Formats: sequence, structure tokens, C-alpha cells
Amino acid sequence: MTPEQVLAAIPQQEPFRFIDEILELGDDSIVAAYTFHPDSYFYRGHFPGRPITPGVILIEAMAQAGVVGLGLHLLSQELGTEEADKYTTLFTDVQVDFSGIVEPGTRVITTGRKIFFRRRKLRSEVEMRRDGGGIVCSGTLSGMGVLR
Repeated sequence: MTPEQVLAAIPQQEPFRFIDEILELGDDSIVAAYTFHPDSYFYRGHFPGRPITPGVILIEAMAQAGVVGLGLHLLSQELGTEEADKYTTLFTDVQVDFSGIVEPGTRVITTGRKIFFRRRKLRSEVEMRRDGGGIVCSGTLSGMGVLR
């Protein structure tokens, strides 16, 4: 699949899609970008007066790129695009370390690298950085393709 096809196939949509574009896509990796919009619903309560992006949203953004996006690409290579369309990815586990914050309006770059892909389960090393800046969070995320 091309980066555009993968982006179109990702099931999460606004306001819960955290990928604007896929910058790179290969057999073992993906690089995606997203800008956290200042008017996003979660900033109203997290935290009033000094909003920051919730960690669970950062994990979701990491999973959408490093597990769902990369997983769709790998599954389509294994089964073909038409057959891969019959699957959805379920998030199975995560281990993430946080080392920074993401404020509203920040563009982040998420890189996912395949650790393994077998029996439709993908485990990836995923890292999120501020565009032009330091690491926000990194860790290991897993998901599994299941028939819809």
C-alpha cells in the first residue's frame, strides 16, 4: 500500500484520528506526523489555564501510526489489499515512558519500527518527538488484526 492508501484505510476518524500524513512507509517502519489542534475537546479539561495533551491521547497517536498504520501495510503485503480490508486492528498492550509534554498546536513526528509481525500480531518500537525537538514518549506497542 502507498502512504495515502494506508492513511485512507485507518479506521479512526476526526475527532479521534491523530495522523495528518504519513511521511515514510517501508517494510519495517513508518513515520507519521500530526499537529495537535488547539481547539481539541480534551484541552478544555486537561488542564484549564495550561492545557497539555493527555498521555492516553499520545499513546493513541503512537498506536495509530506504529501499530494500525504499519499493521495495515504489513497485512496488505501478506494477504493483498482486498483481503486486508476485511480486518481491523485491536490494540493489545503497551509499555510507554514519557519524557516530555505536548502543548496545543504542537506538531509531532511518530516513528514505528517493527519488532515482529506474525499470526497477524504486530509489536513495534514507537517513538514520538516534537517536530524539531526532543522525545515526548517512547515504548513498545502491540496490536492484532482480527476479522470484522
